[in-house]
Amino acid sequence: MKLALLTPQFAPNLYDLSIMLQANRVILQDVERWSRKSRTHRAQIRTPEGTQWINIPIRTEDRKKAIKDVRMDHSEDWVSPLLRTLDYNYRNSIYYDFYEPEIKADWESAYDYTYLMKFMLYIQKRLFRFMDINIDYEMASTLPEYNSNPNLLSRKLGADTLYQEHDSRHYLRQAEQKSTPDFEHPEYHQHFEGFEPWCCILDVLFQFGPESFRITDQLVEKVEG
Repeated sequence: MKLALLTPQFAPNLYDLSIMLQANRVILQDVERWSRKSRTHRAQIRTPEGTQWINIPIRTEDRKKAIKDVRMDHSEDWVSPLLRTLDYNYRNSIYYDFYEPEIKADWESAYDYTYLMKFMLYIQKRLFRFMDINIDYEMASTLPEYNSNPNLLSRKLGADTLYQEHDSRHYLRQAEQKSTPDFEHPEYHQHFEGFEPWCCILDVLFQFGPESFRITDQLVEKVEG
């Protein structure tokens, strides 16, 4: 059994999407402590200069809590600047105008949410639907057998292969028997000159739209082949 362990993310990068698609079981580690270094509240996008992060602000007093208990900071308008950033960097992408109204409405609904987790999973569900991606996952908080030690958890669940979130060593305990997935980052045409890897799936969606499968299919075709 292939097990994938990740923190919840509203817009995973292609590596993390790859291990989610390759795994037989996906567990989102919502009981782990929130970290500013993680991608629970942020995602990387393409810019003319390279890349930058878009962020969801977190309430200061919640920064030492479990991810599932962290609240968003709505004391100031943070959605408008985020949407302006997306517009500035993606308005020339092929499918940006097609998705922009729905993306805008989704992000503006953030103020209807208090907790980061609920809003984050809502955005993720929407992006996966746009890209025709279906992933079943479980929350660590609902699993009696969950253990923060990935080695113990892997043994408890009978996993013979364990994948962990990309570049997560600074905020998640790393397993001794962590496996390296069959992954080669797809290189595709971006709307700025050159190619920058490790962008989130928004980058693929705005460029490929309904044909995003041309990129996401590459994440599993080697394994299936």
